[in-house]
Amino acid sequence: MLTPVPSKPHTSLGRVLEDLGDVLLEPIAVGRTTRKRLGGVVIHDPHDESDIPGGAVVLGVGVREQDEVVRLLHDVGARGAAALVVRSPVTPAPELRRAADSSGVALLGLARGASWAHLAALLRTLLAEDDVGEVSPQTLGGMPSGDLFALANAIAALLDAPVTIEDRNSRVLAFSGRQDEADPSRVETILGRQVPERFTRGLERDGVFEKLHRDHTPVYVDPQRYDDIAIAIPRVALAVRAGDEILGSIWAAVREPLSEERTQALIDATRLVALHMLRLRAGADVERRLRAELVSTALEGGSGAPEAIARLGLLGQPSIVLAMGLLGAPALEDDLRLIADRQRIADALAMHLSAVQPRSAVALVGDVAYGIVPMPGSHDDCQERSVRVASTFLERTGRRAAAAIGIGPLALDGSGLRASRDGADRALRVLLTNAGGKRVATSDDVHVDALMLELADLAAARGDVATGPVARLLAYDTQHQSQLVHTLRCWLDAFGDIGAASAAAYVHPNTFRYRLRRLAEVGEIDLDDAGERFAAMVQLRLLPGDARTGPPGAED
Repeated sequence: MLTPVPSKPHTSLGRVLEDLGDVLLEPIAVGRTTRKRLGGVVIHDPHDESDIPGGAVVLGVGVREQDEVVRLLHDVGARGAAALVVRSPVTPAPELRRAADSSGVALLGLARGASWAHLAALLRTLLAEDDVGEVSPQTLGGMPSGDLFALANAIAALLDAPVTIEDRNSRVLAFSGRQDEADPSRVETILGRQVPERFTRGLERDGVFEKLHRDHTPVYVDPQRYDDIAIAIPRVALAVRAGDEILGSIWAAVREPLSEERTQALIDATRLVALHMLRLRAGADVERRLRAELVSTALEGGSGAPEAIARLGLLGQPSIVLAMGLLGAPALEDDLRLIADRQRIADALAMHLSAVQPRSAVALVGDVAYGIVPMPGSHDDCQERSVRVASTFLERTGRRAAAAIGIGPLALDGSGLRASRDGADRALRVLLTNAGGKRVATSDDVHVDALMLELADLAAARGDVATGPVARLLAYDTQHQSQLVHTLRCWLDAFGDIGAASAAAYVHPNTFRYRLRRLAEVGEIDLDDAGERFAAMVQLRLLPGDARTGPPGAED
């Protein structure tokens, strides 16, 4: 399920239909529910009984049969939902109308070919709160700050043409009404919320983007055919700039070149679009910083934790903390690309967790992305569920993300979040240090490894050094460039199995036996004594990493 998003005061079902109704959504049974305020976006899962926020738009993915739609209308209506979206075509049968009326839930149809993920993203854009903590949003040019959909409609009215507002990567940020007046290529762009790659390749080949980014006047694009589909109606495009920075562009599907008055109107509009886009970006940064502060405060467990937990909507929710870090990342935060990678993977984790459990809270705190994941239902399998959630995320991101996730114990309420965070941190540290290729672990899985790391920290802080047999072997190796410490470590790790130990040391078993006898003499260690073996194992685990293995190819 997707996390509910706080709504603007003016965000209603009618507003959604006005902005998305031409291409994406078809009203099937709406009645008098269009004035309802919307409070979130939720993907229906028949196997999940998670809470639905009041005023939610429920996406009925895979719901097709009429009886199933009727049952779902009554179910989500009883839990306060405002609308249910199912895949078109849907016949507006009397039973559906009666169910929609009695449940108070509007029934909408999603156009064929449209992506559920893109619909969810567009709804989240419409519902996103521009100003954190403000009841009345600021206005720019007479429209709520950052409201690109309203702005697209205003520009479409000025140009008398359907309009899209796109970012630098040709992703559709907002679009006006009347898109049905454009050609199939525009409809495909709206449905996918992205200009298809074959179009962008063609526009690049024709030099359109180069001219768009160079000129400060509108660029007229003649009808063209790209692969299997044509851009049948001409386009007029103009880059949106903030100083020298290209923020995006405005594209209008026109029947003829713009008049002088409309050309000037489009130029003027780009300045206003730039302000709104900058406001959106600034608002996103503010909201991200606020969320990071709330999550950090909640996890610290101090006097401000209860208020932070309440503001995150997690009060009274049993939860588990996930801690995610990048494998092989340097400790210093001076690499801008690394910082961007951490934020990107944190944003991806936030999206994944919000799709799994409503009210999940994710924020990048320092170099670790923390996720607080509510765990409703049985507590017996919560650790297993959290491992499954984390593993699925890392599988989807692939090895390019190079991330690891540590999982803390279940916190029955907000007071336990600090302990859950500590457990997640310990598990993550083990994974980032050396976990044999594992990328997900609970604090229970790596309890002993975590204790050894903490003991190594204590030894380092006190300045402890190796003593006894290990100290003698280290001194001998340093003087003779030998590998006796490495030989001992391989033997201990193999539980005395000469075959496995010699293979780990890359030597013949007879050579390994000779080295073993030699280290027993030099180190004055009785390898048959369990106490001496254990003492040597502990010291070897606490040694610095570069002292754990001998130099490759060295001879004793």
